[in-house]
Parts: sequence; structure tokens; C-alpha cells
Amino acid sequence: MKPNMREGHEGTGPGAITPDGCAVELYARLRVRDEPEIIAAAVPPGAHILELGCGTGRVTHALLERGFTVTAVDESAQMLERVRGARTICGPIEELDLDETFDVVMLASFLVHTGDPEVRRALLRACARHVAKDGQVLIQREGEDWHTNVPRERVDPAGYTVRIVSSEPVGQGVNAVHAEYVFPDAIWTQTFRSRPLTKEEFEAALAEEGLAVDEYLTEDRVWVRVVREEAARTQTP
Repeated sequence: MKPNMREGHEGTGPGAITPDGCAVELYARLRVRDEPEIIAAAVPPGAHILELGCGTGRVTHALLERGFTVTAVDESAQMLERVRGARTICGPIEELDLDETFDVVMLASFLVHTGDPEVRRALLRACARHVAKDGQVLIQREGEDWHTNVPRERVDPAGYTVRIVSSEPVGQGVNAVHAEYVFPDAIWTQTFRSRPLTKEEFEAALAEEGLAVDEYLTEDRVWVRVVREEAARTQTP
């Protein structure tokens, strides 16, 4: 079952496919990795987290287990049906306006690299709109060799293989990325558009929406803590 797909996005395999090419059954199987530890180390204990693009709750559930309160947002009702224990909101992130703010807003899954710069701006505006004055935004970026170190694959300890098969330019600084997920009993594929961003381009995109880097949380600069620009200016060096 395929809804109206976002331009340049496609998915194949058993079960429902979301507008950005994600397979619901696939994401229900994927194992959480080190995301919860990185997040828990970066934010206040018990924080209320607005998770933008939660999928089936792979990270959501791990955060709930660590004592956080989570409001989970996704545009796929089928994804949200798999989320347990969190408040859920169905709708496009770029249109979200809850008229409330959160200790932490999380934009993971490389969503900041969406191929459409207008969508990226809208995503970052949603982050800025919902983060408390003294709160923080956690963003997951692509690694700096993410588009050049292809093809590549990793075998997960749970017994499935994730392959990034190709990343090919399609114009205007955007690449078409093709990924495969191979399980013993099923194979899923996803094709999506991604815009590589240098560190400088990423920080400039944040500044456009009144945000600034507080700290790169991992050595590879994939996970970033972001704050409102006024908060960054008032911090003591």
C-alpha cells in the first residue's frame, strides 16, 4: 500500500510504505543503536522531549524507559500505531504548530538533509517554534563521508544487513540515495533525496531560523545540540 509519495522518494517491500519511502514493517524491526545514550547524556533528566519523525517508536520507547516524557510526531498514522506510552500527533512536521514549547526538540534520522531547502527551513522553523527559551534542539546530521563512502554495508547484531547501495547527484546539490535492508525472510528498499551539507552550510541553515550550535556531541559531529541564537549569545565563554 503506497500513499502519495514525496518527489524522488520510493520504497518497496512487504507492508505499508510512507510518503518518504519508509516501510512501516521494516522500521518496526530495526534495532535501536546508540541514540538513547547520546540523547540521555545531552539533556536534563526527565525532560519533556518533542520527537519529530518518530516512526514506529524505535527511539521513543528507549527514551520512555529512561524516564523521559515524549510527545511523538509522525506524518504516518501506520507508524504511530506502533508507538506505545507516548503522546502521539499525526501530521507533517513542517506544518506542526502545537502552541506549546518543550525542554528538548529532537530532529533525528538525517531529516535536516531533506533535498528541498524550503522543507528544511520549515523543519527548522518547527524546531525553533517548539523549543523552550532555555531549551535545546538535538539534530542528527549525516556523517561527512556519508555520500562518498558508497557502496557500504553493515551487519546488525540482530542478524539483518543494511546497505547504502548508491548516492547519485540529481542536480542542484541533491543526491538520490538508494538503500537496502535485507532480513532472512524479507527485503526492503528505500530511495530518497538528500542534500549534503558541510558544517558551514549546516550552521548557516540554523542561523536562518534563529538557531545556533551549542555543541557537537559526538566526535564525528553527527549529533548536535542546538539552542536559540539569543541563548548562545548570553552563554559565558
